[in-house]
Amino acid sequence: MRPPRARQCVRRRVRRLVVAALVVLLAGGVAACTGSSDADDRGVPATSTAQGAPPATRALPVYYAADTSAGTRLHREFHAVALDDPGTTAVREMLGAPAIDADYRTLWPTGVTPRGPVTRDGGEIVVDLTGIGRAPASRAAATLALQQLVYTVQGALQSTDPVRVLVDGQRADQLWGLADISAPVTRAEQTSVRSLVQIDAPADGATVGREVVVTGEAAVFEATVPWQVRQGDLVVREGFATTAEGQRFSPYRFTVTLEPGDYELVVTEDDPSGGAGRAPMTDTKRISVR
Repeated sequence: MRPPRARQCVRRRVRRLVVAALVVLLAGGVAACTGSSDADDRGVPATSTAQGAPPATRALPVYYAADTSAGTRLHREFHAVALDDPGTTAVREMLGAPAIDADYRTLWPTGVTPRGPVTRDGGEIVVDLTGIGRAPASRAAATLALQQLVYTVQGALQSTDPVRVLVDGQRADQLWGLADISAPVTRAEQTSVRSLVQIDAPADGATVGREVVVTGEAAVFEATVPWQVRQGDLVVREGFATTAEGQRFSPYRFTVTLEPGDYELVVTEDDPSGGAGRAPMTDTKRISVR
């Protein structure tokens, strides 16, 4: 259970993503399983804006890291990203915008920014970074930070092209002396870097109606996603959802009706070992029902 945070902070963070969260919720979850091991990160476009108005936005995935029973893994949130340059904007969000969910964090040092816009070149996505800063604590953290970048920019551009990482406009062999960037970086297998269960909507801290639609993605045993709704230590509702495929990332959805109040949603892996193996991975979101 997480410590309470100031409601003002929650409102400020949720305001930034409320459009994205609502779009994902109404769409019933934008993530869908494809024919490969790569999940579909496509967002939902908004309607076009009038001439001279701010650019239209799209709900696109931005990846962060969080601790799990299998070590640090990537989790995603859907952010409202301007359509005029979604790749660059999504990278800026990943590097500089705090996650809505306080359990999530970026693996990149403060001060890293894109040196220019994200571009495409001969089947590569090119991301030029500056202000690289202090190295992460380990080679594993540096490697996962690269995957955080790769997953975010590929999701924004709806592409699986490899990512060429430049530092201050130049090619380099290594990032921080820890992670190989001598060649374009490809997306790692999802089950090795992502949390195996993920709530996409509602967003953490969201205020929702009594009929709560929960959507997400999971790669779980026998396509089974157990869930609970808690108030403190009390479990007020529980059940399970199913995905289209077992042990491959695919979407799930369930609906639960709740009385007004504050709750914590919990989704988890099923545990076929009966406690003999590692603890199941989980994802949680705090919501207020009005």
